[in-house]
Amino acid sequence: MRPVGQPRFPRVVDDVTVRLIAGVVLVLGLVALAAHQWWLYAVLAVDFILRAALGPQASPVARFVQAVVRPRVRAAKRPTAGPPKRFAATIGAVMTTAASVLWLTGTAAPVVVAIGVVMVVFPALESLLGFCVGCVLFGGLMKLGVVPEEICLECADISLRRTATTSS
Repeated sequence: MRPVGQPRFPRVVDDVTVRLIAGVVLVLGLVALAAHQWWLYAVLAVDFILRAALGPQASPVARFVQAVVRPRVRAAKRPTAGPPKRFAATIGAVMTTAASVLWLTGTAAPVVVAIGVVMVVFPALESLLGFCVGCVLFGGLMKLGVVPEEICLECADISLRRTATTSS
């Protein structure tokens, strides 16, 4: 159980773990796209929804990475702001939910393929290059004033990332 007042999604997360999670999403996205296994988008949708709504501890993919993959990676923890990563997970939830609904209804197959391409490109950028498209969009929304600064104090003050306890 989380203590009262503690957010469900951590304020600060380990960027290495986030990139490893993106690697798992990339592999699932590649399999779905290459083998036309569209049902995998429903699996990803559930995982993204759980991660965005309840935090990484509710995500089977994140839990797998934290328990099995991350302990084998010797890289030191790299704290990064959590809210942009939550926003990125929300984008993943929307995209994979849309692909799942379109697949289940048997409509818009080209759109499912287009979403599939996005669901390969975005996690590839994150896992391989450390470039988070959702985080860039989040930053743009902050600059426009759509996302209030208090949502992500760590985004504005990098020193908070170094002092905060990191999780993922």
